[in-house]
Amino acid sequence: MKKILAAFLVVALLSSFNSPNLKGLWQYCGETFNGKRNAASADYTLQRKYDKKHFEAIVLEKGEKPYTYESGDYSLNADTCLETQTFCAQKSATLGKTITYTYTIINDTLTFKGILPNGNTVESYWKKVK
Repeated sequence: MKKILAAFLVVALLSSFNSPNLKGLWQYCGETFNGKRNAASADYTLQRKYDKKHFEAIVLEKGEKPYTYESGDYSLNADTCLETQTFCAQKSATLGKTITYTYTIINDTLTFKGILPNGNTVESYWKKVK
């Protein structure tokens, strides 16, 4: 029994040193923007694919090829996500700027909350796809 407990403690201790990440595929479910709730579009789907340090944002429309509209880098520290957009298919005021969000993951829902460089507040909701 002591060996099992010791092994469990070693695994738990080593797991605590893993750097956090958002790895996986997440689908946009809506947001609260400047206090106003906005639902996700019924006409298209937005997804974000995260690896350990980078993300790629994709729009999916029926009958169209998936389209990458944004990508960038991110890092996590405790409940903070620092996100830097490195590519955007449209003109972007946040290209190359790092935005600080607080984030939570509860069950399969990821929530980002922050203040954009122009002062707008946003809280966006994402569901884990895989």
